[in-house]
Amino acid sequence: MDIYQTLSKFYKNVATEKTIIGKSVFGRNIYAFKIGGGSPVGIAQYALHGREYITSYLALKHFERGVFQGSFWLVPLANPDGALLSQTGLQSVKRERDRKKLLCLNGGSEDFSLWKANGRGVDLNVNFDARWGTGAKNTQSAGAENYIGKKPFSEPETRALKEFTQNIKPDYTVSYHTKGEEIYWYFYQSMRTCPRDKGLASALSRSTGYPLSYAKGSAGGYKDWCIQTLKIPSFTIEAGDDQACHPLGDDALKDIIEKNANALYDLSKEYVLE
Repeated sequence: MDIYQTLSKFYKNVATEKTIIGKSVFGRNIYAFKIGGGSPVGIAQYALHGREYITSYLALKHFERGVFQGSFWLVPLANPDGALLSQTGLQSVKRERDRKKLLCLNGGSEDFSLWKANGRGVDLNVNFDARWGTGAKNTQSAGAENYIGKKPFSEPETRALKEFTQNIKPDYTVSYHTKGEEIYWYFYQSMRTCPRDKGLASALSRSTGYPLSYAKGSAGGYKDWCIQTLKIPSFTIEAGDDQACHPLGDDALKDIIEKNANALYDLSKEYVLE
């Protein structure tokens, strides 16, 4: 069973509050479901990069663990098309014209295991309106990674996350990526909010054992947009040993779960209600 089938089955059977926040380029559902209740409210999103679909399985563990206080909305597979391209290849694409286009974008190779982008070759984590297009690795051409898109929020997946986040009005957000075992928390926030944000990031660091870090030359990410536009604490957690190879497989999942199982629980515990 592929990752999309696994999550579709889970979503169908889950009894908590749930919703479909939007559709992918190829029309697949982007699911969200809730754990806990009340404040503070968090959003955790996973697998915004296709080849990092291993984090979607972590989302199911976070669902089981719950939170200390408040609630979290989990978006376990923010990029279903990219994840299936990485996991199963071109067989996940129905239309012949789409397969031909993607094959061209992938340099003629049928190996899509390292594909990060969505079904149009846009890297979703550089498509948010937060210093968009200024990242050190940004490109202007569609492909497996780093393409910023024609404009911020050009993609249905990023628009879905944007609108969902604006509707939920979270107190904080967490984005799960692979790999490197570090936590990014800074994106030009004010001196007033830096101590608050670093304090919560430190709680995540204690929970996971991952050090805090700074993503130099990075822009246009979901975390970046949440910090810049919504003025809330937002964190990117790079799970998985940096020595491992993309895409991380089942052999890496046990360690990722062991180190990250309590992350959302501990973050909610640290938050001080105003």
